[in-house]
Amino acid sequence: MASTSIETAAVAKTSKGRSKPDRFAPNYWPFVIPALIVIAAVIVFPWVFTLWMSVNSWTLGQSQVFAGLDNYARLVVDMRFWDSLWHTVLYTTLSVVAPLFLGTLAALIFDTQFPLRGLLRGIFVMPMMATPVAIALVWTMMFHPQLGVLNYLLSLIGIGPQEWIYNQNSVIPSLVLVETWQWTPLIMLIVLGGLAAVPREPYESAEIDGANVWQKFRYLTLPMIAPFLMIAVMIRSIDAVKSFDIIYAMTQGGPGTASETINIYLYNTAFAYYDIGYGSAMAVVFFILIVLLAFVLMMLRQRANWSDGEAR
Repeated sequence: MASTSIETAAVAKTSKGRSKPDRFAPNYWPFVIPALIVIAAVIVFPWVFTLWMSVNSWTLGQSQVFAGLDNYARLVVDMRFWDSLWHTVLYTTLSVVAPLFLGTLAALIFDTQFPLRGLLRGIFVMPMMATPVAIALVWTMMFHPQLGVLNYLLSLIGIGPQEWIYNQNSVIPSLVLVETWQWTPLIMLIVLGGLAAVPREPYESAEIDGANVWQKFRYLTLPMIAPFLMIAVMIRSIDAVKSFDIIYAMTQGGPGTASETINIYLYNTAFAYYDIGYGSAMAVVFFILIVLLAFVLMMLRQRANWSDGEAR
């Protein structure tokens, strides 16, 4: 009897000891719910509302009418939309390739030892610290056909005045020039980080074998910094494809529609022509394109990592 009572008391004590932590276990939901509310309000609700508006025909000042997929069908036959898509692809491609080449070249230069390297590197990264609208206003004055400093500099070497952003054929390359000037320092910093992680032993072996500068870059430097180049391509591609501020501040999509990217066309459709339903459908399609681009770039980045791992 005594042993049975002792065992019963021990079981009761054990059960009590186990239930106490459960009763007083911390509850983290009160801390998570505010964040979920903010995410729902800032991200989820706008996209749900945009999806709903994309299947409606609604112009500000008029009644809202359910249209189904009519807005998306309208996109298929809208040549202005396809032109803006081509402008986006061209602008994005040039805005990635030019800074990537110049940024890599600048990183290779600043990776070497020379006097005032730190000072010059600091000056070189200053453009990326300026606000896009301020940059757009300064470059608009520089691009002026009669009063701009760029045409004056060209006249010093015997080249006639250019129309820059005021000509349909040169407007996108001119905008890319501004984009390249601003974001080449970012590519340089990323590549410099990659160069700092590159070991020096392979270069010493290559010098013993008689490799020249190009061979060391082609077979040693480039493969080892390839993952960093892919990161730079990802950042610049996603940033360039959604570029709006510089283009709108400098050209508003002109002359005509020569520099009208999807962002500019979407903005004009929704906030200049007040066609909210059609603009929402355009926003949904644009979002899908950005997601697909990000997916492709991430796959390429992963493949670069695999290649780097196999090489090691």
